[in-house]
Amino acid sequence: MSDQDIKQSYENSSKRMRGTPATFGASLTEKDYNDPNLHADLDTKHTINYNNIDKMPSDMRKVHEWQREHIKTDDQSKEGYPLNVIIDPAMREMYQVVHNAEMTNVFDRFAQQQPIQCKYCVEGLSCQLCANGPCRINHKVPRGVCGVDAHTMVARNFMYRHVTIGTSANIFHAHQAARTLKAAGQHPESGLKIRDKDKLLKYSDMAGLDTSKSIEELAVDFADWVINDIHSPNHLPSKSVEAFAPTKRKELWNKLGLFPGGGYSEVAYAQTRCMTNFSSDPVDFLLNSVRLGIANEYQGLFLLDIVQEILMGTPEITTKQQNMGLLDENKINIVTNGHMPLLAHVAIDLASTDKWQEKAKAAGASGIQILGHVCEGQQLINYEGTHHEKAYGGQEGEWLSQEYLLATGVIDLFMFDYNCTVPTMPIFAKKFGTKLLSTHPVIKLQGTETLDFIPEKMNEQAEKALDKAIESFKERKTENKSTYIPPHKSDCMVGFSTESVRNALGGSFDPLIEQIANGNIRGIATIVGCTTARYGQGGSNIFKITKGLIENNILVLSGGCTSSVMEYTGLTNPNAADEAGEGLKAVCKQLGIPPVLTYGACVDIGKMTHTAKELADALNVDTNKLPLVIGAPEYLEQKAVADACTAVALGWLVHIAPVPSITGSDLVVKTLTETTETLELGKVVVEMDAEKTIKIYIDHIEKKRKELGLN
Repeated sequence: MSDQDIKQSYENSSKRMRGTPATFGASLTEKDYNDPNLHADLDTKHTINYNNIDKMPSDMRKVHEWQREHIKTDDQSKEGYPLNVIIDPAMREMYQVVHNAEMTNVFDRFAQQQPIQCKYCVEGLSCQLCANGPCRINHKVPRGVCGVDAHTMVARNFMYRHVTIGTSANIFHAHQAARTLKAAGQHPESGLKIRDKDKLLKYSDMAGLDTSKSIEELAVDFADWVINDIHSPNHLPSKSVEAFAPTKRKELWNKLGLFPGGGYSEVAYAQTRCMTNFSSDPVDFLLNSVRLGIANEYQGLFLLDIVQEILMGTPEITTKQQNMGLLDENKINIVTNGHMPLLAHVAIDLASTDKWQEKAKAAGASGIQILGHVCEGQQLINYEGTHHEKAYGGQEGEWLSQEYLLATGVIDLFMFDYNCTVPTMPIFAKKFGTKLLSTHPVIKLQGTETLDFIPEKMNEQAEKALDKAIESFKERKTENKSTYIPPHKSDCMVGFSTESVRNALGGSFDPLIEQIANGNIRGIATIVGCTTARYGQGGSNIFKITKGLIENNILVLSGGCTSSVMEYTGLTNPNAADEAGEGLKAVCKQLGIPPVLTYGACVDIGKMTHTAKELADALNVDTNKLPLVIGAPEYLEQKAVADACTAVALGWLVHIAPVPSITGSDLVVKTLTETTETLELGKVVVEMDAEKTIKIYIDHIEKKRKELGLN
């Protein structure tokens, strides 16, 4: 069969399946793809002008005043979009630069997608699992070809497309962290360090390991214990869940058949059940999702947090800075992006040495700095191990800002691991002279170099990254292109965690419990997860909700890209105590803390659940009795959905926005919003409006206070 015959067969298939002679793909041109080799005309086609933009005040106090006035207006519509939702001052400026140059970017793509986004997919009523499809369900066609009804289609999509992927991603992260800990114990030449020996001893003891061994041997044993539990069969109860989960919750999970086995096996089992013509019980799919949520926490989030802190140091409360104003045109600027700062922290160690700083100066730079971005940056800004490193430069921003970050023209190396690196980065890197480097084969971008993930050789790999950045800086200076660094940077208090909060309270959570009991703090809300490009969101929804909560004396913990929002709006600065209600304000003033405590990254939700467990233990109640709400006001992707299932498993009210793809089934909606609570699990509430959301949080917290006898 000739190549022409093969091509013709595709065209014939397209005509037969779609009724048209050509596919949509056939109408796309080279400019519509992200391969940088297809964009030879970037310099001539897109003219960058850093001057024809409306710039924000350079005084951050004035920026914060503007942000607070801005959110008082109605920004829920597409009128004025996206500048009506972008409240990061640096991103506002750089969006204009990119948009005016007619370059593809995340906010413009969202607007372009709106006329064609599938209404069936929005409700979860679309299935592409078998060759009889794709199928869509409506009142005229109530079943797919196989016979699946709306309830099953929506519930199956929920578990398969969201929860299994999110759970496997977090467990994968924990697995990579454990590999790295093992290398730290076996290969001192790797550049890896065991910084928190006490934490290793504590959790090894809880795991039942022999803690009389050397720290290096114990690191290997604990890493193997983690890896073995992750890989154990799903029919064998998970050792990590048994070791670290709340006792009362474990009893309930066993009673409901939700106690998980090995995480990878749980994902495989769940995905097997999603095959065409397998399970069709929608409620069972949803309960299976809760079971995955438990694995997601105790074999994913919790373990990766523990292991990474053993390697990089437990968070300590301190003051650092955030945003693009930290960039320096005369320095070699490296940005590390993603969620696994395993190679990044070795690179920071190396870059902080006189040897590498002198190498930078020999290349004509004033020095070399490494800045974090997205959740990787939120982790690095919290770890004690980076706080005093010469080359550590601070945190840059949320995932929405990465295209605009490269558009400054001063990023020499953008190194990234799993996840939240957008596919258009090769185009922006080529346009603005940035070198890209993937530090894990799990993520590969077109035309971009990828390192294998070898913990035993991290020192060597970090050196390669630094050399690449130095060469990129030389090229930048030779080309002498125009650049622009938005001057904005925020001072923020960071480093909050179970340990650091407890230590700040004098070694016990009793003072916090006392403030909750006397009503100065009505309760706690975690505002976690991502930011989205949607109308009414873009960070502004997070900001409005958080402002309303602290004004009502609710202490807020943040994690994920929401932490960036809290930082660039000044809510993680102790001065923000003046914006809180009188009770919370008094507590913050007394302790010298802000009303929003950033726990760091989205994966640091694992630390929040740990804090909640300790509070529940101190009160001698189950976790579902706490005056606590979990909020993801701008959730984005699969890990966030898996994390929501974790919160449901622990018995908490979970607020999410935008509306997830479950509205096509009233049974699925009823199960997640009502039925789960009758089983002593948590429940989900969906609300887009900020004012209504605040009321939902307050009412739930007051309900829990009443149940605890605190009113």
